[in-house]
Amino acid sequence: MREIDDQKHYNYFRMSSSAFDELLRRIETLISHQRTHSAPISSSQRLAVTLRFLATGCSYQSLAASHELGSATVGCIVKEVCEAIWTALKDDVVAFPSVAKWMEIQEEFWSLWNFPNCVGAIDGKHIRVRAPANSGSSFHNYKGYFSFILMAVCDARGALIKGELHLPPPSPLPGAVVRSPPVFVADEAFPLKVNLMRPFSGTNLTAEQRKYNYQHCRARWVIENAFGILAARWRVFGKAMECSVDTTELITKGCVALHNFLCGTDQLQAETARYISRVDEGDVLGEWRQVVETDTNLLDTGRLTSEHAT
Repeated sequence: MREIDDQKHYNYFRMSSSAFDELLRRIETLISHQRTHSAPISSSQRLAVTLRFLATGCSYQSLAASHELGSATVGCIVKEVCEAIWTALKDDVVAFPSVAKWMEIQEEFWSLWNFPNCVGAIDGKHIRVRAPANSGSSFHNYKGYFSFILMAVCDARGALIKGELHLPPPSPLPGAVVRSPPVFVADEAFPLKVNLMRPFSGTNLTAEQRKYNYQHCRARWVIENAFGILAARWRVFGKAMECSVDTTELITKGCVALHNFLCGTDQLQAETARYISRVDEGDVLGEWRQVVETDTNLLDTGRLTSEHAT
């Protein structure tokens, strides 16, 4: 496939042949096995099987038939390779930001989205799973199905309320002298905190409040686009995952690492960017919405707190 048409390779695996080779180089030592028979499953085939599963969300049985493997073998391969992808990439592409990186993110939010002192956009999504055996109500949510929550802050994760993120110091807003703390922007499902901003609620808003809500919404586009592209490129999120909760968590972490890995590849080769494609910008909707607008397993979390904005 790579010798005939790289676009077909990209459509099949959601990455170019060069990105596939680089990813294989990073994880090969983690997925290589000793020879136990004359025709072992190679590392490249293990990665190919896993990427195809993540890209399509097809069943283990159908994937096993197309690769002449057992369905149980495919399940073991997917779990092993997703764990290897997360282990190999997390320190590089899902690294915890330093103070300098927080300040860089803050500058980009101001230059790209006109929102000052913003260090990230936060959101959470339910990821549906099949009912775990003997789990009772452990993974059963108020919407009536089984799931766990994926919480993301753009490209960072951490203990937001405890003040352990080592954020930049408070700085003046544009045209002001009063110093304000760095903040994350979130939707109305989140509470209002010192470092967490949510939009004004209700309909009887002043002109200034409506203007703020518009700017707030623009800054939040980044997290909506991130989740949207994640679900559009990796169709395993198109339905409830038919595997254990532990495996589902590994699949999710592997996809997050792949998402950041391929976003970085696009940024290095902006003229040939394919993974990110067109994103939401105001009334112009992103390309990913054509894929996941009505067919996605990444579901809104709803209200996360009983606290109200002031």
